[in-house]
Amino acid sequence: MISCRRRGAEPEKAPAPLVSREAALWAIRLFLGREPLNAAELELHRGHPNLESLRLGFVRTEEFRGFFASAVPTPYAAPLFLLKPPASPHVPWRFEPPDLAAPVSQLCTAAQLESPIFAELCAGLGLPADPHRKIWEFAWIAAVIRQAGLLRPGLRGMGFGVGQEPIPAFLAAHGVEVLATDAPPEAIEGHGWDTTAQHAVGLDPLRRPALVADAEFDRLVHFAPCDMNAIPAEHTGFDFCWSSCAFEHLGSIEHGLHFVEESLRTLRPGGLAIHTTEFNLSSDAETFDTPTLCLFRRRDIEALLERLAAAGHRPWTLNLYPGDAPVDAHIDLPPYALPHLKIAVARHVTTSIGIVVQKAG
Repeated sequence: MISCRRRGAEPEKAPAPLVSREAALWAIRLFLGREPLNAAELELHRGHPNLESLRLGFVRTEEFRGFFASAVPTPYAAPLFLLKPPASPHVPWRFEPPDLAAPVSQLCTAAQLESPIFAELCAGLGLPADPHRKIWEFAWIAAVIRQAGLLRPGLRGMGFGVGQEPIPAFLAAHGVEVLATDAPPEAIEGHGWDTTAQHAVGLDPLRRPALVADAEFDRLVHFAPCDMNAIPAEHTGFDFCWSSCAFEHLGSIEHGLHFVEESLRTLRPGGLAIHTTEFNLSSDAETFDTPTLCLFRRRDIEALLERLAAAGHRPWTLNLYPGDAPVDAHIDLPPYALPHLKIAVARHVTTSIGIVVQKAG
């Protein structure tokens, strides 16, 4: 073949990979349950334009279908380790169907999504009352804030990893002042969050004119970049803080647990830390722990709550009831659809858990 390159011109450079090495490695482990076969396989998957394209690329493979057919039990059956009371007397506990009228630290279940209060909370958030665990997370956070009497003018809340969620606008509609934060762009570069509408760099993605007028939103909501692994010391004195499925992406299980502890520094005495994350429903021993995604086991959550209680903070009651409706036994596999309460991650079944801790007074 004769080259058409002009004499003296610089040779053409291969385009830079669009997906980071870490994201491609995470996807191979997540969707195929193994390590890359070689460097060429890893580089092949780095050519996707974003994480959504990467996900769909795996979903269409025979290896993906074979792995999940053999690795994930369908329907799901709750394991016995959920039933036993905590070993520590400092972790308050109950095991009964959870609800959103009197929320505690609890799992996402179908009964909550079918309740009138869920529909009411979704209407207030401007969301459809769909059976989806992400919508449950927003509704649960709103329910906790309301239950604690924090949904009123004059109070201040700080959100971590807010992406494009409706919580800041929901709070502003009730007169609450908000500091909304998300990771600095350099902290998420190559991970795909900036290409899947899950990252915010300012206020515009957080506006919800149907919930609160722009002028009132601008008066009450402020934005700042914030690395959740290094919360700036100046962020203090808030009545509550929250995050929605964010701290499982901080690098490891230990990084995520450390964030929850550090988030208490942003609060006034007696303030509430309100967080949701991934909960491993398959095992209290093995789990998925990678730089881009972690599944927290029961033992991780209980150890965290015990440490916080020993430091004088007050964890809300922990309720690990996983639900008993037919939908609670359904595991959603990629490409995802409704209902979407439990999903498979490698060889584990996961759902959302909400955790509340009151800072020592």
